Amino acid sequence: MDRFVFLTVDGLSRGAVYAAFALALVLIWRAARVVNFAQGAMAVAAAYVAYTVSAATGSYWLGFVVAIVAGLLLGALVDRVVMRHVDHASPLNPVIVALGLVLLIQAVLGMVYGSEFRPAEAPFSRSALTVGGVAVLSPYDLFVFATIGVVVSGLAWMFARTPVGLRMRAAAFAPEVSRLLGVNVGGMLTLGWALASGVGALAAMLVLPTELGLHPHAMDLVFVSAFTAAVVGGLDSPPGAVVGGLVVGLLLSYVSGYAGSDLTPLAVLVLLLAVLLVRPGGLFAPVAARRV
Repeated sequence: MDRFVFLTVDGLSRGAVYAAFALALVLIWRAARVVNFAQGAMAVAAAYVAYTVSAATGSYWLGFVVAIVAGLLLGALVDRVVMRHVDHASPLNPVIVALGLVLLIQAVLGMVYGSEFRPAEAPFSRSALTVGGVAVLSPYDLFVFATIGVVVSGLAWMFARTPVGLRMRAAAFAPEVSRLLGVNVGGMLTLGWALASGVGALAAMLVLPTELGLHPHAMDLVFVSAFTAAVVGGLDSPPGAVVGGLVVGLLLSYVSGYAGSDLTPLAVLVLLLAVLLVRPGGLFAPVAARRV
């Protein structure tokens, strides 16, 4: 029983980070109807900026804030310089360009910083607190949960309660009508890319201390898990991304704890295939009305 409790708490902690990264993918999809396969590489680039700032100043928190700012700027830059000029007539065109961005960003990071793993420090202790003799959450896990909770609540409030969120949704689903109504569609798309990249950078800063460390490919497996979480919950559903992230985190924790870490990639693939076969739109996708 103690083992189950520990794996459950550990899975929820990992799932919270996957949820944040999945939320970044959902933001891009809702803003531009594009699955950004370069999200992981962009997040790593922002994390390297944080590493540089922290190493130069000795301040973790300054690097943390700079990483989020760098993510916001990188997302806006990618939209303005690259994605804005891609022909979206074919859905494959943005995917191919995003994959090219992955190779470019990882190559540049490798040339500048090298390919060795660099330690990623945590601002709080990762030693689990014990309750009744059972190891549960660590102070760092609590920090992760609180941070993700604030981000998810803030984004949900923005999309549901603010004019900016409404304009972003309108620009994504009906760009021509939105332009006629005076909405700056281009600006809303850029804002969507910036927000998604900023959330991705935040997720990278949260997950890297729990992994091997900072590396140009550090977020590759995290991206796979987060993409699965986004698909499980539904690419059009921010709450679904959160639930999907927690489900994937629990699945990986249970499989690695009871069956071995070698089977975790297979477990993620099985979950992804099962959801695509049973409910391709995701568990939280709206049910389409049947037409006769």
